[in-house]
Formats: sequence, structure tokens, C-alpha cells
Amino acid sequence: MARLVGGFCLPHDPLILGAAGAAPKDKATRVMAAFEQVRQGIEALNADTAIVIGDDHVTMFGTGCMPSILIGIGDLEGPVEPWLGIGRRPVPNHAPLAEHLMNFGFERGFDWAVAKTLALDHSTMVPIHLAVPASVRSIPIYIQCGATPLIRGRRCLQLGRMIGAAVAAWPGDERVVILGTGGISHWVGMADMGRVNEDFDQRILRMVRARDVEGMAALTDEEIVEQAGNGALEVRNWVVAMAALPTYEAEVLAYERCWRRHRPFDCAGPGPARRRRAGHRS
Repeated sequence: MARLVGGFCLPHDPLILGAAGAAPKDKATRVMAAFEQVRQGIEALNADTAIVIGDDHVTMFGTGCMPSILIGIGDLEGPVEPWLGIGRRPVPNHAPLAEHLMNFGFERGFDWAVAKTLALDHSTMVPIHLAVPASVRSIPIYIQCGATPLIRGRRCLQLGRMIGAAVAAWPGDERVVILGTGGISHWVGMADMGRVNEDFDQRILRMVRARDVEGMAALTDEEIVEQAGNGALEVRNWVVAMAALPTYEAEVLAYERCWRRHRPFDCAGPGPARRRRAGHRS
């Protein structure tokens, strides 16, 4: 059967690529080094597939369709934003495994939205570009935590556990990693835009290290927005990734306050017996 061999939480801030010269050089160097550690970690795990959890920033679907949960099962390309500066390109997809995840979810009460063709935004393309080796196929899953109506934390917990079970039920011998992407504290289009709440960020990192996915899922929309801004709702992406890996050891690779907010770090390994590195940032 397939194995979920590791997980990473890492940022997807578009300014990492779109305004690469905006951050102090020393901080940018450490951020890029952390992404490279994630890439090397995925290679060391001999992974062949990456499930990448992101959220639409009203750039892919606009307000005409706002799916709570979406999976891409066919042709992928990206990024949809030309100003990221990396050029639009095809993204290899593991269509058979993606369809298995889709059907496994359907049979267990997850009514996905499904995309047979999909142009990816920065939330998945930044980590794919910087951290996913070229030989590794990607399966994008988008959840609605970037704009209302918001997916609930409890549903993210259920989704992650379902994904973990679905991978284990796949009859192939794939080695899969899961990436939870997005930022911790950041305010988008709000009066406090540019602010960082390091106390909240460190609280989240402690939850990751303690494997307290239940506690993270229990954070309310109001609590997150008040303490860490609307952008911090992206911790729901982390919840999905963490819930897919019921056992892991976590290591922080980096936490850097640069651009408008950035912090990559190592999120999860395959289990307590074998420590592996993972990463995050937004």
C-alpha cells in the first residue's frame, strides 16, 4: 500500500518570489535555505507524490464559485499570477491517486468540488516551485480559508484524517508527503497590514511541536482574526496536513519576520521512531 512518509508546513507568501529583493538579504537567505532543506528532506524521504494544501486568494475562482474543499485531478499549470516572476508552466499531477482520494472522500461524506483542469495560484505554486523536486508529482487540494464563507476547523481535522486514510488504502507503493501551506499572523487588506504577532506565531509553533492538532482546529475564526489577522486563518491548511499524520516529530527550520511576514519551519515527520524534517512559512 502507499505510505504517507512525511509532512511539512511552510509559507506561500507571493512576495517570496514576486518581490524577492524586498527582504533584508540575511533574512531572505535563511528563508531560501529553509525551503532548500524542505526540498532535500522530500528527496531524502524518496517521495514521489506531494499533496499540497492551499487556499484560493480570489484569483482562481473569483467570487462566482467559492468551494469549501476542492481537489485537482487532471491537467495542472501555474501560477495564475504573472507577477510572481517564475513563468507559467505545466505541473505534473498524479491523476490516478488524485481520483482515488476524490472517490475515497465521496464515499465518506466529503462532497469535493473537482477540477479536471486547474491553474494554480501562489498558495500551491510557491511551495511547489521552491520545495517540491521536479520528479515529484503534485496533488493540489484547496480549502476555503482565505475569504468567507470559511471552512470550519473541525472539518479541516476530518479532512486531514480522511486524506491519511485514503493514502493508506491506495494499493500502489507510492511514497507521499503532505504540505500545509500558508502564513501565521498577518493582516491582509486590514488596518494592521504589515503587523506580526510573534506571541501568536510561537503559540502555533508550540502546537505543531506538541502535535496539538485538536487545539489548533478548535481555534475560532474570531480568535484567530483578533489575535493574528485574517491571513492567519491559513493555519487551517496546517491542520489538514497535521491531521493526515497522526504521529510525527516536528522541528522548526526557520522563523523570519521579513517581507510583510514570513516564517518557514519544519512541521512533521513520518512517525516517532524516525525523525524527518518538514517546513512551513506563508
